[in-house]
Amino acid sequence: MSGKRGALLAVVLLLLAVTASAPVKRYVLPRIVAVAYEIEQRGIVYSWGGGHAERPGPSTGTCVGYTGRIQPCPATRTRGLDCSGLTRWVYALAHGADVLGPGNTDDHVRRMRKVRSPLPGDLVYFGKRAKERLRTRHVGIYLGGERMLHAPETGATVRVDDIARVRGFLGFYRY
Repeated sequence: MSGKRGALLAVVLLLLAVTASAPVKRYVLPRIVAVAYEIEQRGIVYSWGGGHAERPGPSTGTCVGYTGRIQPCPATRTRGLDCSGLTRWVYALAHGADVLGPGNTDDHVRRMRKVRSPLPGDLVYFGKRAKERLRTRHVGIYLGGERMLHAPETGATVRVDDIARVRGFLGFYRY
């Protein structure tokens, strides 16, 4: 009898070890969507360069490189998020770590892999293809049904929109 118990215990311990070391990324996508909807409810405003402080989350922005329609640039006095700052914060909250880092959309897309069949929680990028390189200019969080959460532009708040509203679709990417 003790031989059977020992074998059973060994199988249970083996199963625990295998499942404990299994990647958990597949379970993060639904969490990303839940966090995205939570953040949408906060009414956070767009700020050029916002969300790129040492830690992810709303911050004042920068006017370096700003070409927006609202002049003079309001970013240095506006606490908020730009599009990559939003995705950085949502992914950090969902993953429990700053997985995308403080860079811009070009930096973030390099950490991702392109997917043909998107799932809610993937990122959707916009911009241009330049030879074998992407030149991104915008990113949003895919919610399903051709909709995304994004920080669209100066003067707007983080919101849900149809993907088709933004030109230059490059594709869906997964961390």
